Amino acid sequence: RARIVSVCSQGASLVWCEERPPLGAHSDMSKCAFRFCICTRALEVGEQGVRLGTVRIVLHNSPEYQVLASPRHVFLVPATAGFATTSKFLLIWHPEKAKLTITAPSAGFIHSKVLHSSSESDFRKLLLGSVGLLSGLAPLDIHTSAVSNSGGLLLVSTKGAVNMVEPDGTQRHIFDLEGGPPAQGSPVQLKTFGGILACVLAGFLYLINQNSGRLIEKKILSMKEVHFLESPGEEDSIQFLTQTGIYSFSLSKPEDSSRPEPCLVEMVFEEACRYYQRRSLSSSKLTVEKLKKGGAFQAPVALATILQHSLRQKQKPARGLQDTYAKLLSTMSLELQSYMSLELLKTCVVCAPESEVESYCEELVEQEVSRILHSDMDKDNLAYLNSIFASFPKAAWKATRSCLQLQQNGDGLLVARATPEVWKKVLGGPQQEEGQNGVVPLFELICASFLRFKPKWLPSFVELTQQYVSISWAYSSKEGPEGRVPLYKRALGVLARKNKRSEADDEMELELLLCSKRPKAVLQALHLLIRLKRWQRVVEVAEKFSKLSPLLNKEIFATLLAEFAQHRELDPYLDTLWPLCPAELTASDILTIVLQHLPHSQEDPVPFSSEGNQLTVGLLKPLLQRVVQRPCVQDELYSDALQSPTFPPPTPPREH
Repeated sequence: RARIVSVCSQGASLVWCEERPPLGAHSDMSKCAFRFCICTRALEVGEQGVRLGTVRIVLHNSPEYQVLASPRHVFLVPATAGFATTSKFLLIWHPEKAKLTITAPSAGFIHSKVLHSSSESDFRKLLLGSVGLLSGLAPLDIHTSAVSNSGGLLLVSTKGAVNMVEPDGTQRHIFDLEGGPPAQGSPVQLKTFGGILACVLAGFLYLINQNSGRLIEKKILSMKEVHFLESPGEEDSIQFLTQTGIYSFSLSKPEDSSRPEPCLVEMVFEEACRYYQRRSLSSSKLTVEKLKKGGAFQAPVALATILQHSLRQKQKPARGLQDTYAKLLSTMSLELQSYMSLELLKTCVVCAPESEVESYCEELVEQEVSRILHSDMDKDNLAYLNSIFASFPKAAWKATRSCLQLQQNGDGLLVARATPEVWKKVLGGPQQEEGQNGVVPLFELICASFLRFKPKWLPSFVELTQQYVSISWAYSSKEGPEGRVPLYKRALGVLARKNKRSEADDEMELELLLCSKRPKAVLQALHLLIRLKRWQRVVEVAEKFSKLSPLLNKEIFATLLAEFAQHRELDPYLDTLWPLCPAELTASDILTIVLQHLPHSQEDPVPFSSEGNQLTVGLLKPLLQRVVQRPCVQDELYSDALQSPTFPPPTPPREH
């Protein structure tokens, strides 16, 4: 007693939507709207005839749907006269996975559910977790729907917009029909032939490139009612049936000047327009047409000619080009090959299965990062790099390692074999401003990658960059990256932006301060270690960095002497500390520092404190003896003169 509403053939099965009679004679309208079922049954064609399998219900208690089959999926499009609430989304059934996807493409809502049993195929149960989200959405705007040969669902809105809904539920805009919104009763015919979408509306035939959305051609037809025919194996021609006969329209054209230019050639002229407009003193607007006809600018014309020729010839040798252009083509051949391989890689990313997408993405990101590092680092390129690092962090990290050729040598030290040009891009040229509109400089991007994927390499990387800076720029140069904010401070800024602070971050801060080898940074690290009471490390740092300069040695020793005066934590390390005493420090200087930093006691001082943490002369005695017994600096200067047997000393021999 059911009535078939819509039917389609999906692989070796039939799928249909049927209306079942209401159970009660006086059922209310809201329940009547959900009396449809989506059913399927196998269809086997043998020598004895057609054999049908058992009926299986995909979805019951559903509203009315139009079923449209692609090779692997079935699209369920709500009927125009359906219930208002259910006309806000599409359903996509995946027979192989027994999965239903709910999608509202314009709102970006996608939800999938696997139907394990027949109890889960109830329409209302399917929507149970999504009712709140779906109720606030606008109804779908669908005038006509059809399935493309690539497996997507083509939708024409009442405003004339042509969109493609992919089997995963995402939507892509293709084209806006020029005739404006189709009339209420006027049909729109859609059919895909290879990569071309043919669309008939109100006596016009539109031929549109599905991938780029470009209008290839627009033809006026003498008839309004047209039905497209299947033409397997003949993707270069379109066949359609009309009241007067069957017609064929050929898509392939002879090689002539009327052939539409490739997208790349159009991009050349558009980019040239922007380039020349920025440098033009004239107020008149420069257009692509003026650029092509004017003849004043030869560079884009030459490049467009070469690209047109090479893209058409593909693997054939260059013929028919001017000698000048042929020479330029031979110079550009590697760049063209790189461009073509990049386009091929992008195609692979789009067409690849899910298991291979990640490896293709890594390769694509590496090529893009390498390309940007070898071109001008302007604001657009820097913003593009920021988006790459945000979207593909792991792939961007691998690309950075590859471009800078970062690796550990036999001694476990980090080495980089990047060219000076790449280093300059990494460190940010003199024109690069930090943090404009949320765009982070490249050095900070790389530091953030190190922190995420290889934190222990970050101090070594900062040290490497400082070595490159010291070679390329003078220490006090304001043009170099160290002339504004030191690199270690920039790396510390990245560390400070982390959401959660841990003990590892404290250790990283210490390493970054020490790897800079700057006096202020070393003293800051020393104070941080003292605050953390890591006395063994305090002594190691003091011993290592006191050798860098006499001034730093004096500052370090004065800091540690002040700590020694306040508590007894450094007592086990005194044999290591006293040799660090600077030569110019006298006994009175030492006593002054000690007296200035003695802890203030609230009680009257007593000779022997019960706490046992007071400083005694006995503890200072080895240091004072060491200073007193050390020969005076002035004595050392004049020791040769004082020990000379004769006065004045003999005249040194003259050198001829």
